[in-house]
Amino acid sequence: MENILALMQDPAAWVALATLVVMEVVLGIDNLIFISILTNKLPESQRERARRIGIGLALIMRLGLLATVAWIVRLTEPVITILGNELSWKDLILIAGGLFLVWKATKEIHHHVDPTDHEDSMVGTATATFGAAIVQILVLDLVFSIDSIITAVGMTPHVEIMVVAVVAAVTVMLLAANPLANFIEKNPTIVMLALSFLLLIGTTLIAEGFGVHVPKGYIYAAMAFSAIVEALNMWARNGRKARRNAGH
Repeated sequence: MENILALMQDPAAWVALATLVVMEVVLGIDNLIFISILTNKLPESQRERARRIGIGLALIMRLGLLATVAWIVRLTEPVITILGNELSWKDLILIAGGLFLVWKATKEIHHHVDPTDHEDSMVGTATATFGAAIVQILVLDLVFSIDSIITAVGMTPHVEIMVVAVVAAVTVMLLAANPLANFIEKNPTIVMLALSFLLLIGTTLIAEGFGVHVPKGYIYAAMAFSAIVEALNMWARNGRKARRNAGH
């Protein structure tokens, strides 16, 4: 308790907290896109519960990982060499997570392009079970959690600040999950854009795993630009629809 009170009186701690909250929220956008697409394949009565349980379990997992932060930091030590690249456990997790994300997004894009091919759907009727959705949410969150925790350790040595930042970010995710999922559900063209984002993020994770640093600012700037273009397209479509309705 005394340690927390001392941190509250340190301006640097507040700056670190604000920075970590922003970072966690930004990283949470990636998760929310994936969660929205995944849970929208479930029966409507199960969607909200799946989002809440998945995000809630993700919070518990992140807090558990923070309790083992000293072990997580050691994941950056090289353990294997592939094609001349020394890879750590963190690198291997990022590569595996990136491949997982690219595969999932590619399969879903294929399903949207050819909806008659139900057997190849990544979350088709056979696989879109409640439990499978929760597991996939946790798998992807594990990848982002380890990456964000290692980054957070480089920003502040105080676990208390990391815990507050994680709780704040997950709270934002819980509040935004349903509105984002409903928006994606009502705007089918957004799904393809979101899947393209997931492909971009997955490719970036693979590159990061092999030691190729891609500035996050470039990634999110590209995503923001694409989102603005799609928003203009939606505005134009709605305008044409309104004019057609007025003509009748």
